[in-house]
Amino acid sequence: MSYPLYIFFGLIPSAVWLIFYLRKDNHPESAKMILKVFFFGAISAIPVVLIEIGIEDLINDIGFNSSFITSILKIFIGVALIEEFVKYLVIRGKALKSAEFDEPVDVMIYMIVAALGFAAIENILILLSLGPKFVLLNAFSLSLFRFVGATFLHALCSGTLGYFLAMSFYRSKKRGIIFLKGLLIVTLLHGLYNFSIIELGTVLNLVIPILILLGLAIFTTIAFKRLKKLKSISKL
Repeated sequence: MSYPLYIFFGLIPSAVWLIFYLRKDNHPESAKMILKVFFFGAISAIPVVLIEIGIEDLINDIGFNSSFITSILKIFIGVALIEEFVKYLVIRGKALKSAEFDEPVDVMIYMIVAALGFAAIENILILLSLGPKFVLLNAFSLSLFRFVGATFLHALCSGTLGYFLAMSFYRSKKRGIIFLKGLLIVTLLHGLYNFSIIELGTVLNLVIPILILLGLAIFTTIAFKRLKKLKSISKL
């Protein structure tokens, strides 16, 4: 009986951010397209979990002498890089070739939508770990924490990568470099966010995530404004 409630509370953070970011598009995408991208973003979380488990096992099998190096590899490569790259693959496969993709800002929107779908499944899986007995306060608190933390981070990181991807369309000779630059930046910030929460002390594991979220929020706000001033993708 508690499972539908966990699903509901898991979807709320993504739904709220989805409504917020869709309002930034002056020429909204169709509901069908948004649901499609959200769905495939959500589905992508399942293979990502399996890949992350496999990479973690591989790192453990290698047996690095330093626990610090082991943590770095697991968090930055085994989690952050995999998640950011897979969210990009969703957009590349399901959105970039769509006829509805005609504005630079669409890339950021699609990336954020896919990320929120991904985060929704993450949220649900974490809420399910609370156990079969549903406790409203626990579910609400965890959902709220995910809303201002991990769900927001996923949206911001993917939005940032979406900006670099959009800009790469205007510089074809450096397209790969620009994309890789964006992927490196979001991987480092995503990884640092996770690392600070998992490995650092009680002050830094609060300050660093806040600074990362604030910095990315400012960047994506500026990025949206800049992309809206650029010419249509279809005219490139």
